Amino acid sequence: MSIERLLIEITGWTGAALILAAYLLLSSGKLTGQSRLYQWMNVAGAGCFVINSGWNGAIPSATLNVVWLLIGAVTLWRIARRPE
Repeated sequence: MSIERLLIEITGWTGAALILAAYLLLSSGKLTGQSRLYQWMNVAGAGCFVINSGWNGAIPSATLNVVWLLIGAVTLWRIARRPE
């Protein structure tokens, strides 16, 4: 396996770990859907999946994760704009 391929695989597994950890923390009540950490974990995880899926030619998965990333980014923008 080339170093390039290894890095793409590590990126994909990192994305999976981030999204699963975010969901676990949400489901266990440790985070809320409006938590910055929850949204950042999803944005970063989706970004990793976009890289991995795009590299592997899995266009439906890459597209899904672009949308997932955008949803998280918009949510983060809304969280940042709300009054403290």
